[in-house]
Amino acid sequence: MNSHSLQAPFIYNLYTKYIQLDSNKNNFKAIEETRQKLIKSNLLVTPSKFGAQSTVHLQNEKVQASYIAKKGLTSPKTSRLLARLIEYNNSKVVVELGTAFGLNTLYLAQREDSEIITFEGSEDIANVALTNFEFFNKANIELIKGNIDSTLPQFTNSRISIDFAYLDANHRYQPTINYFNHLIKRMHDDSILVLDDIYWSKEMTQAWNEIKNHPQVTQSVDLFDVGIVFFKPDLVKTSYRLMF
Repeated sequence: MNSHSLQAPFIYNLYTKYIQLDSNKNNFKAIEETRQKLIKSNLLVTPSKFGAQSTVHLQNEKVQASYIAKKGLTSPKTSRLLARLIEYNNSKVVVELGTAFGLNTLYLAQREDSEIITFEGSEDIANVALTNFEFFNKANIELIKGNIDSTLPQFTNSRISIDFAYLDANHRYQPTINYFNHLIKRMHDDSILVLDDIYWSKEMTQAWNEIKNHPQVTQSVDLFDVGIVFFKPDLVKTSYRLMF
């Protein structure tokens, strides 16, 4: 489906102005220079022992940071989309599950009036991210280390209201559903939730289908690489599959 097929004003505006229009393509050159440095790095890191087996490394084995930088990070195209969605939503509190080296986090943290809370299971990888945050002098990022199965429930037990959430952590069905159920407790009618790698595996697709059919989700957008859900009660429950 493309923009010519869309009739609903909400989704037409969102798709044509924020999803399809790559308006911020030249805004993140410094972050992408850092990506290139990581791709050339000789650093070895130990990935998280939590979560589904990665397609780019074996858990608990030292791996080249360069390999993760090449294969395991959110793509620049998707990161730019997330940054545009945050602008669209005027998001002040943003949650990211799966920090990796923090490049996507830096995309999320462009607004100085926003607060980014990002969760990472690997100590080594989190430390690389913290170095990148310091290099970019980002004071609006809080990184929470440890098993997200434990750290996220502790976080959502607070009274914080979440405007935007990006899930790119454990790529199994049950943990993904658990994360969604914790986050939704702190999301509101105007919040946006984005799920990465919705066709990465049968379990991720199962989780995506369950999330988009949740009673509090009114509209969902399937961009193949990512799925986006909205909670606005005035929208008619609809699922879209759009080109990206």
